[in-house]
Amino acid sequence: MLDLRSHFTCFLSAEPDRLHFAAHSHHPWPDVTREAHLAAWDSAARLQDGKWEEVLGPLLTRCQGQVAAQLGLPDPATLVFAPNTHDFILRILSALPSHRPPRILTTDGEFHSLARQLARLEEEGLVAVTRIASEPGAECLPRLVEAAAAGFDLIWVSEVFFASGFALEGLEALAEAAREAVLVIDGYHAFMARPVQLGRLAERAFYTAGGYKYAMAGEGACFLHCPAGWLPRPRATGWYAAFGALEQPGGGTGYAADGWRFMGATFDPSGLHRLDAALRWVDQVGLTTAAIQAHAHALQARFVAGLDGSGLSADRLVVPLEERRRGNFLTFDLDEAEAWQQRLHQAGIVTDRRGRRLRFGFGIYQTTEEVDALLARLKRV
Repeated sequence: MLDLRSHFTCFLSAEPDRLHFAAHSHHPWPDVTREAHLAAWDSAARLQDGKWEEVLGPLLTRCQGQVAAQLGLPDPATLVFAPNTHDFILRILSALPSHRPPRILTTDGEFHSLARQLARLEEEGLVAVTRIASEPGAECLPRLVEAAAAGFDLIWVSEVFFASGFALEGLEALAEAAREAVLVIDGYHAFMARPVQLGRLAERAFYTAGGYKYAMAGEGACFLHCPAGWLPRPRATGWYAAFGALEQPGGGTGYAADGWRFMGATFDPSGLHRLDAALRWVDQVGLTTAAIQAHAHALQARFVAGLDGSGLSADRLVVPLEERRRGNFLTFDLDEAEAWQQRLHQAGIVTDRRGRRLRFGFGIYQTTEEVDALLARLKRV
């Protein structure tokens, strides 16, 4: 069993009595990211405007290489960074047909960034959206594949659903069924939580995630893998997308041919400094995503095995332990989820809730000791 608590001393010592079980939401950051955050400040003081040569050069290149290695991508240059995934949503939507409402296929289990944006555009008839039920999880992908035959401009789906934890596998089938549609995979609850190999999808699918959750880098460090040839000229574009731009016939606005075509404009680079430090630390301590997943799932099993007398029951799990296709958090469907979360908060237990779904996240900053402490407090609550 991994014990990496000594690498998270800043977060764990900030509130020593706190039991943090929301690794699927705000993941604690390893200590090396504090040094990286300060390095970003020092770089600005030392170089001022000159810092951008470092940020958009060696720093960004290192982040591209590290993320590409985690995803099994053959070309790091297909990766582009932004402060949040909503930036990418807007740029992708801006590249869809404008002479009619674009046809979009998605699920009813997508995160708010996409779900809210599509709902708002629907209000004015600017998009036509078909939503497939995300639950039961095992039926979602076959339903998407079947629905894709109707023909769409954009297909957007999560690899791991945020409200349940169910993980879709075999997305190659959806890529094949998508035909000419742009395919985007939201990998935020998969990246650094479960092994992801995009090699077979690298030329076909966009993939977006970031550092806020399992990559342990915090906010401001999201990325998008942009397959060559797809959506070459998004209408929502920042001036960074002009770097390395190709001339357009008739003098039109030029774009880079690689992932830089989806770049925006000036941003806070501290997130990239933290992402670089966190992923280098992962390599230095010999961690793999498979080991992270195995550790989290072992803690989940210990937690569920000890639930007797806690008031929670394994039969309320949305995705049971017997289901291999799950993320690194457990979701309980409860009538009194809000009251549960409040009681846990008062007991110093940090969890996360989505409506009637109470979620417990498990990460590498925890050991069996924290799980046992969680169970003991649950029984007192």
